[in-house]
Amino acid sequence: MMEKYHRPRKRFGQNFLHDQNIIAAIIDAARLNQNDHVLEIGPGQGALTAKILPKVATLDIIEIDRDLAQTLVDRDDERLTVHVGDALRLDWDSILHADNYTLIANLPYNISSQILFKMIEHRNRIACMVLMFQKEVGDRLRAQPGSKEYGALTVMCQLWFDVSRVILVPPSAFRPAPKVISEVLKFERLPHARVEVDDAVFFSRVVKASFAQRRKTLRNCLCAAGFAPAVVDKVADNIDLDVGRRGETLTIQEFSVLAKQLRLGENI
Repeated sequence: MMEKYHRPRKRFGQNFLHDQNIIAAIIDAARLNQNDHVLEIGPGQGALTAKILPKVATLDIIEIDRDLAQTLVDRDDERLTVHVGDALRLDWDSILHADNYTLIANLPYNISSQILFKMIEHRNRIACMVLMFQKEVGDRLRAQPGSKEYGALTVMCQLWFDVSRVILVPPSAFRPAPKVISEVLKFERLPHARVEVDDAVFFSRVVKASFAQRRKTLRNCLCAAGFAPAVVDKVADNIDLDVGRRGETLTIQEFSVLAKQLRLGENI
């Protein structure tokens, strides 16, 4: 059956993937089997959906475009559940009805970081993710300390997942073609956090604060985020950390030690 034309909508950041080699690379990276539960975000015209559905037990889809969502509903497959709405606002706890989901998405680039933080929040139910990003974002997610790409999202992703590149994607793989190169990354959940984390929410608060003002020192960033200067200074002395450094120079292990001591310092 001929695919019905759908005009891409800029407000939804729609760029429809059509390159079969890229689609095959994404499916291969996901290593799907008949027992798998998959969540796909932003399926568009269903190029990936058509390849995923025959391979899995269930497929949940989040699609904000009502016209595209209806096209997927019309497939009338009992394995397929379509959730219409904004992925940032929907209740993921009600969608993720099993453990060890595989998450596959060609993410709208304007909200990719926000969605990734939401995925991290639900990491206990997501074993693997194969996600498309603008290459610039992909570089950030695989960055090392001390580089300009290294940031809060880098630390939080690498805390919980092994992150690796699957394939680079040229603009010609999409309709309409974006003005940037894209990148598919695979995230494999670690059995436990990469470093010791007593309080994941507090750890995230410290990390985000440390990168909130990249040109400022770690001390200034933490104090601006509400940590008492006396506590910051005392903790720095206790762990022999130079808070005149910038946040992007700290390793994940250093963030672990810093967050643990700041949490103890705040409770004194």
